[in-house]
Amino acid sequence: MSKELLHIENASIGYGQKVVLDALNLSLKSDELTVLLGPNGSGKSTLIRSISGVQKLLGGRVCLKDIDLTDYQTKKLAQEISLVLTDNLAPGNLSVFALVALGRFPYTSWLGSLSQADEEVIQWAIQSAGVEEFANRQLGELSDGEKQKVMIARALAQEADLMILDEPTAHLDSPNRIEIFHLLKTLTKHNDKAILISTHDIETALRYADRLWLVVEDRVVTGIPEDLVLQGELEEAFKAENVSFDYQKGTFYRSIATQNKGVNLSGNPVLVHWLGHALERNGFHVTQSAALKICAEGTKEAPLMRIDGVDNSYETIEKLLLELTNEES
Repeated sequence: MSKELLHIENASIGYGQKVVLDALNLSLKSDELTVLLGPNGSGKSTLIRSISGVQKLLGGRVCLKDIDLTDYQTKKLAQEISLVLTDNLAPGNLSVFALVALGRFPYTSWLGSLSQADEEVIQWAIQSAGVEEFANRQLGELSDGEKQKVMIARALAQEADLMILDEPTAHLDSPNRIEIFHLLKTLTKHNDKAILISTHDIETALRYADRLWLVVEDRVVTGIPEDLVLQGELEEAFKAENVSFDYQKGTFYRSIATQNKGVNLSGNPVLVHWLGHALERNGFHVTQSAALKICAEGTKEAPLMRIDGVDNSYETIEKLLLELTNEES
């Protein structure tokens, strides 16, 4: 059963006298992956630094396990919160094992010597983060995705109930972003952790997040992703001129369709999706009311597309597009 680990009460955050976000009342619970979303410059990194004790609040308070964050000693706080910031870069000549071992610092003596129990925790963290295969390699030899998994392993070695990560998937390709999100989601469910992650990857966040913290102008709204989408909060947060949110596909887009080039699609849903993708990119508007009808049958490996009223059939989307282009010219 999930329990509240961190509570933010009427907090104001910012720099000096400049308030970035005000009147924040938020919470983080165990067994939940919470994703912080917002436009560039909206205060996401400032929020993460402020609620983790790196940066002072301008007002209000943050309580961790019902204790004010300011009452924690540094070493004790490091046992409760593991933090991965975008500027947490380790020397490339450090081994993976050595970096993960740094996560035990809050528990070791001033000499930094590791006990048998510490060694076991380090091995568990390495295994849980899926970095066993390169545990003895140098960080400078790893890809960005591998390095990010090592940073998560180090955070796991702290054995903190709360993990906070600022843009851990930045600069990663799509498969690596998905793997990191999947790893964090698994950690919440199997290890009863509360995890907060900030990201610009909206689509992956919508798929994996249990809860969103969404920066909308000067406020932060919270809820499950589906509710915030249907309430229009996500579209409002990222609104831009000529850019809209597609509520069926869950993506932002800017239409390049010409209204007099409508097309009605039917058939295999997978083929219809990708055919519609190609048609819209080429200026068509997909709508059921269009007079021009195309049926996409077969499988994704062997598609067969037909234009209503045309005898020919087409085995690739490219050939069908060429036919439509020739008809227009």
